[in-house]
Amino acid sequence: MKTRLTTLILLLSMLLTGSTGWAQRYSNRQVIRAYPAIGATASQMRGDELRGFRKWGFTTGVGAVVDLSSDAKWQLSIEADFAQRGAYNNTHEPYSLFGFTMNYVDIPLTLHFTDPYGGMTFGLGLVYGRLVQQPHGVMIYQPGYFEPDTANLTFLKNDLSAAIDVRFPIWRGLTFNFRYQMSLMPVKRNWGFTGLRNEGDREVTSWQNNVYNSSISIRLLYVFGDQQDHKKYNKKKKR
Repeated sequence: MKTRLTTLILLLSMLLTGSTGWAQRYSNRQVIRAYPAIGATASQMRGDELRGFRKWGFTTGVGAVVDLSSDAKWQLSIEADFAQRGAYNNTHEPYSLFGFTMNYVDIPLTLHFTDPYGGMTFGLGLVYGRLVQQPHGVMIYQPGYFEPDTANLTFLKNDLSAAIDVRFPIWRGLTFNFRYQMSLMPVKRNWGFTGLRNEGDREVTSWQNNVYNSSISIRLLYVFGDQQDHKKYNKKKKR
């Protein structure tokens, strides 16, 4: 698995390097702009019989963005992030206390389009996630409702997600970022449950669910070189 992760990182780096070389002809712009990122995540696990983005976590990382057009409307970014995901519930339906934290290393690859009038940047991409710590936390449930199978809580180590990304500048290179991502493949298969599946049921049944990650990230980025590029682009527009 380590060899596959290393290979993926190298391939993504080569893709970014190739895009950089293609964009070198735009000599009046800083071609690659690096940025650190820090923020919070709100997540849920679809398939755990709970609802809502109640699990809060931490995320941080670094990234780089490269222009794909001379007017800077189209851009490509790649990142290396640490992100916490999982699920949380502190109600009595069906669990009195349920909390899982999963630590991931994410590598998002995103294609962006910047609105030249409003300044907002919209992006679509894929996120490869590598689980670096299995779920840890607590699970206290009410046997009178239903019970999840706790014999094996091992989750799959690889996650591939689709992502929607929105960014807008705040001041100089400081940028607000909103990202929603959703697993395309299960992160746990056939998680078993036994009990009363629906409210009002009288007969005990058993069923299995595939589990998917779903998370929202709210972050602050500081894009180095963005301030100078905005000035150059504004001057070019005025002409």
